[in-house]
Amino acid sequence: MSDSSPVIQEVWNKWSNDRDNESANQLIEHYLYLVQYHVQRIAIHLPKNVSKDDMKSLGLIGLYDALHKFEPKRDLKFDTYASFRIRGSIIDGLRKEDWLPRSTRDKSKKIDKALRDLEQKLHREPSLAEVAEFLEMPKQEVEQIVKDSLFSNLLSIEEKSSDHQDDYKEGIGYNLPDKNLTPEESILTAENHLELEQSIEQLNKNEQLVISLFYKEELTFTEIGNVLELTTSRISQIHKQAIFKLKKHLA
Repeated sequence: MSDSSPVIQEVWNKWSNDRDNESANQLIEHYLYLVQYHVQRIAIHLPKNVSKDDMKSLGLIGLYDALHKFEPKRDLKFDTYASFRIRGSIIDGLRKEDWLPRSTRDKSKKIDKALRDLEQKLHREPSLAEVAEFLEMPKQEVEQIVKDSLFSNLLSIEEKSSDHQDDYKEGIGYNLPDKNLTPEESILTAENHLELEQSIEQLNKNEQLVISLFYKEELTFTEIGNVLELTTSRISQIHKQAIFKLKKHLA
């Protein structure tokens, strides 16, 4: 049932006029697919120990918040506005919880040290395979740890939007607006953004495109492959290389 259907429009009218629980529940149920969508998209980047049910609860909080704060008179679709609130609520909840296992954090520190040691030894940037061999760890495990720890770092970088709802953006690092930042926090946030931007600029063209299309535009590897005319396995390889480089730069 689309948003333009007479039934949904009638529910919206009732909610706007009465703010009753019945209308709220009907709208929450109708837009529940948005919560499911963003839970699935964000879960792709997280370790398996992170509960999707917990993420769904966070997303429902965002949907409920969107329902109460949405202004129908503004030139903005509800699903766009709700998506921002849902994703922001999930990301904010993840940021507050230490969801990365202690063992992964410890291994991430070892990988960071190995990167520095190998770079001094080889006088160049080491490859992921070289790091894995140096640590006597499976390459796939090193890839996963690098990915998890990078996402954890990115969660700490908050992108503050403007006061205009139609300027809201989505993607890793984007969150709900916060007008109570101290000057020190504002400076630190700006420095974090600059450091991330500079790190991304050091990637090659294909790596930048894959990072942008995957994390910002939320395309799948298959869809990105169609855009760049490359195989899905090649896109996956480029993604791993880009993540490894970003992790090294940010470390």
